[in-house]
This record gives sequence, structure tokens and C-alpha cells, in this order.
Amino acid sequence: MTESLFPQPAPTSQAYQLYVELEGVRPKVWRRFLAPITIELPSVHRTILFGMGWQGGHIHEFFFGEDSYGRKDPPFEPDFPEVLDEEGVSLRQALGGRKTFVYLYDYGDNWRHKVKIEKLLAIETPIERAVCIGGENACPPEDVGGVPGYEEFLEALADPSNSEHEHLKAWIGGSFDPRTFDIAEVNERLSPSEY
Repeated sequence: MTESLFPQPAPTSQAYQLYVELEGVRPKVWRRFLAPITIELPSVHRTILFGMGWQGGHIHEFFFGEDSYGRKDPPFEPDFPEVLDEEGVSLRQALGGRKTFVYLYDYGDNWRHKVKIEKLLAIETPIERAVCIGGENACPPEDVGGVPGYEEFLEALADPSNSEHEHLKAWIGGSFDPRTFDIAEVNERLSPSEY
């Protein structure tokens, strides 16, 4: 019998209500999650990554005041000596009494997410992992060029006379609606079978 890559945590009846907003993007992209109070940073990473709609494959980093955490893979470790290892660190430990932090995804595109702990809740049905309870608008496509690239992308898609219109339509696979949000799809992405 093989051990799961991501061990299943025990259900807990206390949860953080987290509000995550992608900085600088219009229309505003945000999500609200319930996350078990025992959640550790690698699971927070997967929650934000898949909950927002990113595909993965880029480096990420958490910023809690002066401290930053990330995945300490040997190939990257020498380049980022100031980044603390996120493995085994709970969100509660990293917060250290703070109510906000920043999650950065993809150093190239520099997608910064403001995360706020809105409240601590006692919930009737214990949860093992985070669930999405609200949100608006679609996550930008991967590798679009950050906030300025996304703005140019949306302008080109909206204007058939733009020289990049056809190229970007083909690149994105036909169409892209920045106002799309489907909470059931988000929670499917957050299910363990998707990790």
C-alpha cells in the first residue's frame, strides 16, 4: 500500500474565513474560503493556487511581515536563502497574531494576492481541507505577462481590429470571459483528487 502524496488531515470544527484578492486586476478577482484552523502553508498554497484558478508550475512565496516562506527545493534553495521552509508550518504559526499576509505566485508575472483572515468560526460540520464559499471573476491566464499583459490581453480580445486579436484568441483556445466564476468548479479543483 502506498502512502498518499498529501496525507489526509483530521477534520476540525474550527475554521478561518479567508478573503483572497488578486492585486491590481480589473475586473476584481477574489475568493472567500473556509480553511481548517490546523491548515499548514503547503495546503494554503494549494488552496489559493487552485481556488483562484491557476494551473501551477511556477514558484510561490508567502510574506508574513518580515518573514517569507516557500518550498525549499534543492535547485532553488541557493537562490533564495532568506526564504523559510513552509513544510510543517501552520498558518497560525506563520501569522503570529497578524490578520493579513501576501501570497506571490509566479515571479515572472508577479501575481500578488492579498489575504485577510476575516474571522475564526466554529462550524457545525468539521472540514479536512479548505472550501470556497464565494468569489467573483476569472483568474487571468497563466503566462499572460502579469497585470499589464492581462490588460493588453483583454483589450486585444475585445477588439477584432487589434493586430493581436486572432493570435490571442488562438492562444487562449477560442474565448475568454473575465467575468466567469463557478463555485462548484472551484471546489472540484480543491478536492483531493485534483491535487
